[in-house]
Amino acid sequence: MYPKNTWYVACTPDEITDKPLGRQICGEKMVFYRGHENKVAAVENFCPHRGAPLSLGYVENGNLVCGYHGLVMGCDGKTVEMPGQRVRGFPCNKTYAAVERYGFIWVWPGDQDQADPALIHHLEWAVSDEWAYGGGLFHIGCDYRLMIDNLMDLTHETYVHASSIGQKEIDEVAPNTTVEGNEVVTARHMENIMAPPFWRMALRGNNLADDVPVDRWQICRFSPPSHVLIEVGVAHAGKGGYHAAPEFKASSIVVDFITPETDTSIWYFWGMARNFNPQDHALTATIREGQGKIFSEDLEMLEQQQQNLLDHPQRALLKLNIDSGGVQSRRVLDRIIASERTSESQLIATAQ
Repeated sequence: MYPKNTWYVACTPDEITDKPLGRQICGEKMVFYRGHENKVAAVENFCPHRGAPLSLGYVENGNLVCGYHGLVMGCDGKTVEMPGQRVRGFPCNKTYAAVERYGFIWVWPGDQDQADPALIHHLEWAVSDEWAYGGGLFHIGCDYRLMIDNLMDLTHETYVHASSIGQKEIDEVAPNTTVEGNEVVTARHMENIMAPPFWRMALRGNNLADDVPVDRWQICRFSPPSHVLIEVGVAHAGKGGYHAAPEFKASSIVVDFITPETDTSIWYFWGMARNFNPQDHALTATIREGQGKIFSEDLEMLEQQQQNLLDHPQRALLKLNIDSGGVQSRRVLDRIIASERTSESQLIATAQ
């Protein structure tokens, strides 16, 4: 259903500041906490004594203490001690590679021998002072691929987000989809239109007139396992559109990290990074609030769509030209998942 030999965003650093965090990712129940030297650790969320969730415990001296009977677990998955008991024979818990980078905690749920931190994509907006970022987290009851479909086809903005970023011109311009290796790009450019409410606010945030025609762009980039980064923006019409000089445009990157929890639920890390007026914290807060309202509008649609699909598993769905980004993204995922399954089968055969 989803790739496992890859890096997913598990949480943000503020979620594990002083106590452990339990989170299910790709069907694996994990607990995240800060161990020795404040380094992030992730182990199976299961106490080997009586099966209690270790996430209900606490951290002491860099170790995880079960909140049920006090068993102490090390970052390596080994039981360290337990009050009044001999625990040397306890089996090790499964551990997961975890990395803190770019303002997120990343986890590798698959084969731990393949967990190379160098495979985490570089995010320039997360490390440069020329960019500002604000975001949040939603838990949504839908297949992670439905969210990818949603983000790779922004036609829905006209209808779901009519009061903020939607406008009829989106329907009137056909998207163009290309595939390069495992990356899928769907682009739409609209010329000489009036900006919708959200983008009028962004223009004002960059000290630009908001009541003149603009050129608008949406460039959606999918990369496995489930990351969609969308270059969006508007520029005063006739100034070069996407390539306009900074003094004529307001442009951003919509950040979407989609982490499967189960086959029908996800952790959705959303946000927006911008490279205009990055020091304006009030503007960052305003944009974050606006983005949060926009993304929350997708919630009900996606969850009820998921329920409809579960109720009618045999119904064939129509595929239109606007679906090309999502269709191509699913093909990439299908190839990766099939390759992982083949590798697993070969390992099992070799072991036998």
